[in-house]
Parts: sequence; C-alpha cells; structure tokens
Amino acid sequence: MIKLFGKQFRLFRPRSIWLRKIVQWGFFVLIALIAINRSLIENGSGIPFFPSASLHAICPFGGVVSIYQFAAVGTFVQKIHEASFALMAIVFVMSILFGPVFCGWVCPLGTIQEFISNFGRKYLRRRFNHFVPEKLDKVLRFLRYAVLAWVLYMTAVTGKLIFAEYDPYHALFSFWTSEVSWLGVGILLITLGLSFFVERPWCKYACPYGAVLGMTNWFRIFGIRRNQATCKADGACSILCPMNIPVDSVAVVRDHQCISCLECTSEAVCPVARTVEFSTSGKFSKANQIPLSSKTSTAGTK
Repeated sequence: MIKLFGKQFRLFRPRSIWLRKIVQWGFFVLIALIAINRSLIENGSGIPFFPSASLHAICPFGGVVSIYQFAAVGTFVQKIHEASFALMAIVFVMSILFGPVFCGWVCPLGTIQEFISNFGRKYLRRRFNHFVPEKLDKVLRFLRYAVLAWVLYMTAVTGKLIFAEYDPYHALFSFWTSEVSWLGVGILLITLGLSFFVERPWCKYACPYGAVLGMTNWFRIFGIRRNQATCKADGACSILCPMNIPVDSVAVVRDHQCISCLECTSEAVCPVARTVEFSTSGKFSKANQIPLSSKTSTAGTK
C-alpha cells in the first residue's frame, strides 16, 4: 500500500493493467524497429522479413489529414500511403466502441511520456501533475482543437504533410535522419521535459489526433461507469487518473480527454470491487444509482 493525499492506495496493479503496459511497449518496440529498418533499407541494408513501411504509412492521423484532398481530387497528401486510410478507419471504429484506446494503449509518444512521468511522480510526489493552475489547465485543454483546425487547414491548402515538421511523434522515431526538422526535435524535447512535471502534456494540450479521438468519448459504446451505490467517494479514481478527470463526481465518464487507460477502474485503483468498470450502459441499474447531489452526505455514512 502507498499513502497519497492522506489516502491509501495499492502499490501494485493487477495483470489486467499490466497488460496495457505490455501492449504499449510492444507497439513502441514495433514502431521503433520499423523506423530503424526503413533507414537501413535506404542505406542499402535492412532487417530480413521485417516491414519496410515508412512512419507516414503506419500513422492513422495521416489518413485524417488526407480526407479533404482524397474527397476533392482522389489523391493522398504528399508522403501519405493508402495504408493510413485503412488504419484511420480501424482506429475510428475501435474508438466508437471503446473510446480513444489508441491513445491509452498504442501511441508510442504517450508511452514514453508516461515512462518519464513515473520518475516525476516518484520525486515530486504531491506536486506532480499539479503545476498548472486549474483554471489555466481547463483553457489549455482546448488548445489541441486549435492545433487540429490549423493542421487540417494548412494541409488542405498546401497538399503537403505540414505537421511532420512539428510532430514530436515523427521526431521521436526519426531524429537520427535528415528527414526530421530541428523544430520537431525541439518540440519533442520540450514534451519529454514537461512530462517530468505533468502527465502526458502533449496529449492534454497539443495533440491534434487526440482531439479527433477524444470526441468519440461523447458517444462511445463501452465507457467508464461508476456505481454510485457502492462508491466510497475516497477520490482514488480521480487522484490517479493520468488526465486529471474527476471520475468520482460523475456516473459515466464522457470527458473528451479520457484515453481509456482503465487506471481508474476497480481492476486497478478503486478499492471496491465492481464499482468503477469499463462496460456498456446497461451495467448498473438505475435503481442502484445514487443522485450526484447526495454524494457528499452519502459518503459521510460509509
């Protein structure tokens, strides 16, 4: 057990959450090997029997920025492969079903941010993830929608993959090549540096693809649901949420920043079994729900 903000939390997470770490690092290694192999092939060598695709071909966001040009003239944006369209469709279907699982389980940039944040959480303790004032934080979280609008507009106007020059994900897996820009490397370094103080800073404030997938939280089929009848209202689910979502104050998490990491569920943090779960709308009956307005008075009697 560990003590955080005066409350006790389990130090080790069960296998279901460790599975997320395995999936995350599995994709990280896979993308890294694909990027390295691409560079080796361009230099006359390569890893036998390993994909030779470029980073652009395996990035679903490439499909998103190509939608306008494909609809208008039937071609793709420069450097974008048709595989990006297929991946875009797969990720979007998964998001409608389960929310932004790509962000919480697959994205390598999210994985490396979480890795660095582990050190920040260890050394900064209570200060970690609380450096940005709450009012400013609420405003900054909508910045990524402005980034998305700018990227879509500039890509449609120029027909070029403009965002590649600024994309820290692209810089992360190509910083050793001549293709990456110094600006992209700079943004990557800033993102990694901020990750020591703030959990997933790029995801929260600047990621355009996270903005796209985040909107599926409003109508996703499977979601994070809290059984208010058994909830102890101790705040564990909210305190350890990497995206600072107040899970303990809602019955269903519809926040546009949820990444479906499941770190708030009874399988990970919530001390009461089957209280915070990843399920469909029929999981908890209305008869067992306690109105949010009575949460405070109810919590005092538990």
